Amino acid sequence: MRILLFTACCALSLAAADDPKEIVRRALQRNAHNDEISRQYTYLQRDDVRTLDGGGKVKHRDLQTFDITLLEGSPYSRLVARDDKALPPQEEKKQREKLKKNLDQRRTETPAQRQQRIADWDRKRNRERENLKEVPDAFDFRLAGEEQIDGVPVWVIEGTPHAGFKPKSKEAAYFPKVKGRMWVAKSDYTPVRIAVETLDTISIGAFLVRLAKGGHIGVEFTRVNDEVWLPKHVGVTASARLFLVKGFHIDADFAFSDFKKFSAESRVVDTGQ
Repeated sequence: MRILLFTACCALSLAAADDPKEIVRRALQRNAHNDEISRQYTYLQRDDVRTLDGGGKVKHRDLQTFDITLLEGSPYSRLVARDDKALPPQEEKKQREKLKKNLDQRRTETPAQRQQRIADWDRKRNRERENLKEVPDAFDFRLAGEEQIDGVPVWVIEGTPHAGFKPKSKEAAYFPKVKGRMWVAKSDYTPVRIAVETLDTISIGAFLVRLAKGGHIGVEFTRVNDEVWLPKHVGVTASARLFLVKGFHIDADFAFSDFKKFSAESRVVDTGQ
């Protein structure tokens, strides 16, 4: 019996290695697994958003760093630095006062209010995860090669829009307008890197932001505590339009670091009081 099970597992693994669509399907399942574990982590998020003129020169730069922590069951984002410098004392004081007020509010919630707040957070995460389930049917995949990223052997999978695909959700409506690549770890089918290019204008965030054809979005992941892969960098380069009126060129980098596993001992946030 053990030999039969072992043979079956080997056959399934070989089949997956030959079938890029199956590799992607497993990668999405693994990504969902990592997403669940990520709920246990706090981190720093550095947002570097630059708007450019027609010649590619920076017109405006907004550089902020946030501490993302779990506050009574759901995330809380606190501004901790601007332009890679500590906040001025007065602004730091306002941030701590805001944190304390939010913490007090959450601690005085009724059980029903707390449950609703956490459910709202879960609903957003689950909606994003549900959209990704349409990816295997939305694209035609091919195995483009094999590489190594930071010493990790990966498959390189290319995806182009599948003719005739009909999205089941609003959020997946842009899939026919993008193509991409996914670098998937051979060891456990984890996505290590993702790159997306827009083939037409796509809308994001209830149509408030539109990215034009030729935009690029890249995501890189890092192994944390030898148990989970978490995003370490997201890059966006595109021509965009805000509120369907104001057009601009954007070059943005979002970096994630200082991952710490959440525990009962770390749940009380220092408010400086």
